[in-house]
Amino acid sequence: MLLKDDKQRLANTLKLLPECPGVYQYLDEEGTVIYVGKAKVLKRRVSQYFDKDISGKTKVLVSKIADVKTIVVNSEVDALLLENNLIKKYQPRYNIRLKDDKSYPWICIKKEPFPRVVKTRNKTDDGSEYFGPYASVRVLRTVLDLITKVYPLRSCSSNLSAENIRKQKVKLCLKYHMGKCKGPCQGLQSEEEYNTTIANVRHIISGNISVVLKDLETRMYEYSDAMQYEQAQEMKEKIDLIRNYQSKSTVLSAKMHDYDVFSIATDNKISFINYIKIVEGAVVQVHTTEMKKVLDETDDDMLLMTIADMREKHHSTATEIIVPFEPSIEIPGAKYVVPKAGDKKQLLNLSERNLKYYIMDRQKKLDLVDPDRHKTRILNQMKEDLRMSVEPHRIECFDNSNLQGTNPVASMSCFIDCKPAKKEYRHFNIKTVVGPDDFASMREIITRRYTRVLNENLEMPDLIVIDGGKGQLSAALESLDELGLRGKVAIIGIAKRLEEIYFPGDQYPLYLSKDSETLKIIQQIRDEAHRFGITHHRNKRSKSQFK
Repeated sequence: MLLKDDKQRLANTLKLLPECPGVYQYLDEEGTVIYVGKAKVLKRRVSQYFDKDISGKTKVLVSKIADVKTIVVNSEVDALLLENNLIKKYQPRYNIRLKDDKSYPWICIKKEPFPRVVKTRNKTDDGSEYFGPYASVRVLRTVLDLITKVYPLRSCSSNLSAENIRKQKVKLCLKYHMGKCKGPCQGLQSEEEYNTTIANVRHIISGNISVVLKDLETRMYEYSDAMQYEQAQEMKEKIDLIRNYQSKSTVLSAKMHDYDVFSIATDNKISFINYIKIVEGAVVQVHTTEMKKVLDETDDDMLLMTIADMREKHHSTATEIIVPFEPSIEIPGAKYVVPKAGDKKQLLNLSERNLKYYIMDRQKKLDLVDPDRHKTRILNQMKEDLRMSVEPHRIECFDNSNLQGTNPVASMSCFIDCKPAKKEYRHFNIKTVVGPDDFASMREIITRRYTRVLNENLEMPDLIVIDGGKGQLSAALESLDELGLRGKVAIIGIAKRLEEIYFPGDQYPLYLSKDSETLKIIQQIRDEAHRFGITHHRNKRSKSQFK
């Protein structure tokens, strides 16, 4: 709790804040940085936190502030980059939470004489170069496999200092005799030649394939002119390897150049952002990051933070950034593109597809760990999508079947907690309807079913699904009115043609996404009612024809 003197000191600090771009840090009573933010105008932005009209989460943050520190910079971009670095440094409690990517592998070029190129999961400040992180180990292995096939590099951990090489302290290994290493340990390969190879390795990892191809083609022609045909053939095979790798990596066309592509999906607590790095028309990096919301951060806040972080982490110099909407701060040397059609739109679609699969995979993994979570999540989603006051634990669905009015029957399928409860399925022989009148048939079966439920004190469903559009739904509602159940149980109709969802009293249908889990459950229970009814109708028709 802040004392009166502390509050006065803080108020004085706010008055003296500069009116220019910068970064502000909030400190608690112990001097710990609890929040870092950027601002176009420091005084205006920081003062907003102390207004009366702020959210509950922000009020909690403000109650902890004992001091404010500011750093003035030249532009909003500088503020964005500095904010990013300070968040990484201090890990403030109330800032956006980035999912730790320590578990992802990196390609490392070690800082040592005759550097090794290795896979690692431990990124340390040892002076080595790190490329990644790679969300897919398969992609990383593909790149490393290509490098080892094209360039003979050492893999041993021996100390190849100039003195050790001169004294020949390290012996030649099997890799040298297999032609996979040129023996720098014995001075059989110069450090200059080896470092030229490492430079080409950097180009391959970074996606600058054309530079490597040009170098190999030059060497191939030099060997050919010198009539060293075996060496020329070796260069040609390496060129073919790289071109084969490039053809598998190219996403659109050779006309495309370097791009950074971002897409974002957000729920109440987490933002998921996918990043694709395109170099010379080829995908060289795909990474999805999770950012936990702490305060009321917008998609713009989340996207800007990720753009700054990913471009720095992946050493991107792309001059075009493809995004779903234009962020509020420009990145120097690059322009935002919000594509509507064409190749760039396809790249954005690719990013959004990767994001979708990442979220689906994440949900599946969480559901495997906690099966009840899967059920709870879907029931909550159905409650929200279908405008219900309770979760639909028990759903009953009705369907009619007849052949030009003959042998009319109906069926009811039942799902409990999103799973078929086949012991609860029911058949109905239509008794009071003559001819093909689906509306009258629906009124009869709804009346018969729920009269029995009321008389025998059976479990009432949370949701009734009618296979049909407005007409079928209206017929079912008439029966519920007669029984005094209207408004006491939720009811919807689903029309087959466009899968429209109809609600009582609403003339406009609801169209759910084809990928919606709610729609999939409704389709499944509808299909079960149809299958169950058709089977009964066929059996009845066969008996009638035989008789």
